[in-house]
Amino acid sequence: MLCVRHICAFALRRCQFRTLSSDTLLRQLNSCTTEDQVFDLVGKNKARLSEKHVGTAISQLWNFQKDKSRLLRSIDYVKNHSQFLTLRILAENKIEFMDDDLLVDTLYSVLRFSLPTLSRFAVCLNEQQIYFSPLIGKIADIVNMNLDSTQDIRVLLVLMVSISGVISQSFQEQLIQKAELLLETENCFHFNNARKMVHFLRNVRLTHRPLLDKCNKIFLKNLRQLDLESISHILTLYQTLQFNNTEFRLVVKQKLTETIDDCINPVSFTKLFAVLGPMAGPEVRERLIATALLMAEEFNCHEVLVVVETMEKMECRNSHLIQKIASLLHKYLDKYKPLELAKITQALLLLHCHNAKLYTKLRGLVVGYLQVNVVPRDISMLTRILSMLPSSQVDEVVINRVDAVLSQCKLNDLNSFATALVRWVRRDQSRHQSTSGPSAKLLEKLSNCGYQRLQKASDLDLLLEECRYLSGEWFEEILVEETVNTCQRLMDQITWMNVQELSTFLLKTNYRCTPLLDRIASVAVQHINKIHPSGMYAILRTFTVLNYDPPQSEEFFETCIQHCSSHLDCFEPHILVLLGYSLAVAEYFPPALINAIFNVDFLAKLDAQLEIPSDTLNWKVRLRLMELNRAVCLECPEFQIPWFHERYCQQMQRKGNRSTNTAQQQIRRMLGEILGGSQYAKVSVLTPYYYGIDFEFILDKNKKPLPYMDQSIVLADLVQWGPDIQLLGKKGLPPGAQRIAVEFLDSKAFCKNSCQLNGEIAMKKRHLEILGYQVVQIPHFEWNSMELSSKDAWMEYLKKSIFETK
Repeated sequence: MLCVRHICAFALRRCQFRTLSSDTLLRQLNSCTTEDQVFDLVGKNKARLSEKHVGTAISQLWNFQKDKSRLLRSIDYVKNHSQFLTLRILAENKIEFMDDDLLVDTLYSVLRFSLPTLSRFAVCLNEQQIYFSPLIGKIADIVNMNLDSTQDIRVLLVLMVSISGVISQSFQEQLIQKAELLLETENCFHFNNARKMVHFLRNVRLTHRPLLDKCNKIFLKNLRQLDLESISHILTLYQTLQFNNTEFRLVVKQKLTETIDDCINPVSFTKLFAVLGPMAGPEVRERLIATALLMAEEFNCHEVLVVVETMEKMECRNSHLIQKIASLLHKYLDKYKPLELAKITQALLLLHCHNAKLYTKLRGLVVGYLQVNVVPRDISMLTRILSMLPSSQVDEVVINRVDAVLSQCKLNDLNSFATALVRWVRRDQSRHQSTSGPSAKLLEKLSNCGYQRLQKASDLDLLLEECRYLSGEWFEEILVEETVNTCQRLMDQITWMNVQELSTFLLKTNYRCTPLLDRIASVAVQHINKIHPSGMYAILRTFTVLNYDPPQSEEFFETCIQHCSSHLDCFEPHILVLLGYSLAVAEYFPPALINAIFNVDFLAKLDAQLEIPSDTLNWKVRLRLMELNRAVCLECPEFQIPWFHERYCQQMQRKGNRSTNTAQQQIRRMLGEILGGSQYAKVSVLTPYYYGIDFEFILDKNKKPLPYMDQSIVLADLVQWGPDIQLLGKKGLPPGAQRIAVEFLDSKAFCKNSCQLNGEIAMKKRHLEILGYQVVQIPHFEWNSMELSSKDAWMEYLKKSIFETK
């Protein structure tokens, strides 16, 4: 059926249909010969009109029009008649009782009079959660036929949101072009138009940056009209689209901070808490937390859920609020649906909540839902939740439930199952040692299902969508290679629209597939003007981290850099820093980009932005800014950019705690023997510009080690900055002497599928050489190889690496 109906409504409709078969009013409507006769009957019988009467009246009105020539039609007269408005309202209110044929006939007639009426009709269908029915398809077809003549942006956007679930990609592009054109007109700057546009983009999962930027400007111009509800909705849409605008978030933060005292009831406060909490500074967070504690007892189950999710985003560590919310969750736990239980579990664990009774009740509810659920995605989610709960063990219910749906699962569901099973196996040491237990057998079946799904894959976009959130040991060890091979098989489907997604996937997996990288580079150069400048970061980052130069490498990098440099205003401050660092890894320092970053105004803007994001992103961006500053000072002294991260590096050094692995401990002992004593080598050395290296020693011109007891040879001699930095490594050393840096490189230093150093390690070696070091790198696959399985072999390997270097 095209409509969602309750049994009682269905029975009512059947009852009405029987009485209408001999209905006098229905016969009168069918016998009308003019519009006025129809309107007269409608006006006199408003209270008696059923869905059948309404449908018949509207059909009659259109029949009168279609029998006339275009010149004689009186559509405006009908549209503007008061009784036609009555019919439209009744039609919308009685949709639930209409059968399929009557719905389509009514729709067909109404739309001939007014596209705005069609948009209202579509909204009614959406409110009944009718998103994918043939009726919505019919509306989409009508919109398509009338698209060129449509000039009302509000009506168009309402229809776009309503039909977003059934449109093709080509029609989607036509709608976006039309909406973008209409948004340019002066009378279209109302924030609701922009909000509907972003809503549509969210529905079709398209981060269309130019259109999002236009909508964001409309929001900023209408800031005074945006209330808490609107701001919350906009930010939720932005988050789904992974779109961020610093200016909007900063002004919203200020606007909402000023309204804290006005939010005096649980409904308004929880909305404010959810929006403002994650981006508020310490003082405002404390005010919000204090208010939440005072108001907590008034929260209903929905409000408690909102608060605990927000606390997770805020990384809240207030034990009193955590305990209070946990107590309320225990009280309301029976009211939550499976997805909500998943959110609660994740939040409680990340907040380090200790409440055994709450976790026990959570486990019981999850197992109960798991026993009756048949939807693969839900079973995957419930299994993941169950494995996260403390002291939870896998049982037959879980094994059987997972086994029953494996053949229907997407890659992300399979990955979720595997992660849960591995977690359970590791908890149970006896099962961990078993190779024939139910969990082990199910893991093997999971792997086979994953391989089969990849072998059957025929659409690159769908595959990338499934891979978007894949991570963890099972995927990395079992499916990464096969997934990359599948992408390579579908390489002809790489377009300018998916190069960013594919680049992100390769970067995440750290897999160096040169045919795919070559194709990405070719498509990017060919369609560079279609790719939004901010999207170039993900593409360039992949090449620099994987340390790969495609064919015509110079053309590729120069084209991408020119595209970015010409649109620097399109970048959020933190993305510009990340882009600059990525290019520095590949030894590119575009003057426009470097000068844009290293100026007082930009750094002030960056500081303001970094007050908003999570601590993790904040830390990453500040680290990359330091590393970019270091790279510019070392490789491009002609820019005359000062080194201003001394204090930052000292703070990071105090927080840091470098640990050594077994191989490093072995190397340390053997270096002592080779060099003649511990006084000849330093361990865990911090270089100028704060690079950390595993071991450092000095060889004289005859390759003999020099002891560090001689105070004239100290590392501090290197700490001098200037244009002749490349010569400073010799300062304080005897003639011909050489500083040696020895680095053990674990698997993180290499691409996953090759012995190729990643770009960041290659840059570190380059910088150490500029600082005057001779760098000896010891790859883990050489140190742990079969050839080096004895102490003598290791000693010989070290001697050769150290003393045979140039």
